[in-house]
Amino acid sequence: MTVNNKNQNYVVETGKRVLKSSSFNIFIVLFVMCVIMYIVSEPFRSWDNVLSIARNFSAYAITGIGVSMVIIAGGIDLSLGSVYGFAGVIATMAMADLGWPAFPSIILGMIAGALFGLFNGLLVVKAKLPPFIATLGTLSIARSLCYILTEGYPVTDVKERFLFLGQGYMASIPTPIWMMVIVAIIFAVFLNQTVTGRRIYALGGNEEATRISGINVNKVKVLVYTLCSLLAGFSGIMTASRLGIGQPTSGQGFELDAIAAVIIGGASLDGGAGTVTGTILGAAIMGVLRNALVLLSIKSHWQSLIIGFVIIIAVAADQLKKSRGK
Repeated sequence: MTVNNKNQNYVVETGKRVLKSSSFNIFIVLFVMCVIMYIVSEPFRSWDNVLSIARNFSAYAITGIGVSMVIIAGGIDLSLGSVYGFAGVIATMAMADLGWPAFPSIILGMIAGALFGLFNGLLVVKAKLPPFIATLGTLSIARSLCYILTEGYPVTDVKERFLFLGQGYMASIPTPIWMMVIVAIIFAVFLNQTVTGRRIYALGGNEEATRISGINVNKVKVLVYTLCSLLAGFSGIMTASRLGIGQPTSGQGFELDAIAAVIIGGASLDGGAGTVTGTILGAAIMGVLRNALVLLSIKSHWQSLIIGFVIIIAVAADQLKKSRGK
């Protein structure tokens, strides 16, 4: 009986923690949005539409997981969209111009993305540049390189096997959704179950205390920026695979949606708070919102206005939450 009581108490306490968590509140918002759209729009109810929504927001979610680590550590990365496009260009050019097979080309694109993240991290820790300025400069550099390398033209001659990453299916589920789930599991374990993951949270919570405790905060900063750009690059390659081309304009404005997904998902711009689950839910909200605006025949310029307000509301809610906590 004692064991049963302990188990019951554990279940009750776990349930209370779940109900009080920010991720649960975000899930409720997502659930309400889906119920409303289920009622007002018949096309929204189809399974194909559900898979389309998930496939569309998978790139935001994967990139969001990367930028969430930067934000948790107390930084910001504005170069995501350009790195996203640059990695896709590099991967497709490796196939089109060098004749490389699909897999090595994907790896090369991811390395190219990660190198930009490494560069961002070194600018922050060595040159002592504010993350906003460092990554804003990298945004321009990466985008310019996209145009320089391609001369403004899309890269079209890609390998057929490359298309599976963005267009393929496994067990009737689009490959990008599987990629999102795999990345989410890996980085949820990394953040919650490893020493390095706990150090990322500690760094965002109090950098000076983390430094005094003997942790090399510079290494942690470089790591999160590198991982962030690695995942942004992978998302860009996945999108290039889905489109079948390497587009030099790919990812313009992408960083805003990725960061918005993280903030909507409960991360704090001051650092120290955020989860992979919250980021996935935040990306899902952005995906459902975009799909709803299309199904409701909202004109494109009004869509941008509405999404802009959503981003402002998300940041305002974060600031309100912090002011209440003080």
